[in-house]
Amino acid sequence: MINAKETFVSQEKFDEMVKELEHLKTVRRTEIAKNLEYARSLGDLSENAEYQEARDLQAATEERVKKLEELVKYTKIFTDGKKKSEISFNSKVSIKKEGDPTAHEYTIVGSEEADMRVKKLSHVSPLGAALMGKKKGDIFTFETPSGKQTYTIEKVS
Repeated sequence: MINAKETFVSQEKFDEMVKELEHLKTVRRTEIAKNLEYARSLGDLSENAEYQEARDLQAATEERVKKLEELVKYTKIFTDGKKKSEISFNSKVSIKKEGDPTAHEYTIVGSEEADMRVKKLSHVSPLGAALMGKKKGDIFTFETPSGKQTYTIEKVS
């Protein structure tokens, strides 16, 4: 059973999140502290645009640190442990919509890595969830805002 807070990512994405978190906690926080100190030295804080900007940047950075800490804490790294014939994390799939001769290819990823511009489909999206566990040749239907869609799985790798 998947915990609601759990996020699934590749090792590469996990390493990227850890690296960003470390950068924010060390380099970025130091830069912001220097900016705040400089802005304070300019005098009246109530009408000091530099100070307000530095405070806003600090708030945004701390929010990102908090989010990354939560993600890293609950992230599970997926591996290619399952059979290649069954769709799971990191599977590359080719599917055809009923009545459409064109096949569409996607890679199934965790929600943090999803990016439709590069055909990375989240496992929790309606289509991604419908694909999980299926095999080549399976026909499946799932609900979309424009109604039910039926697809055939052409290839799984």
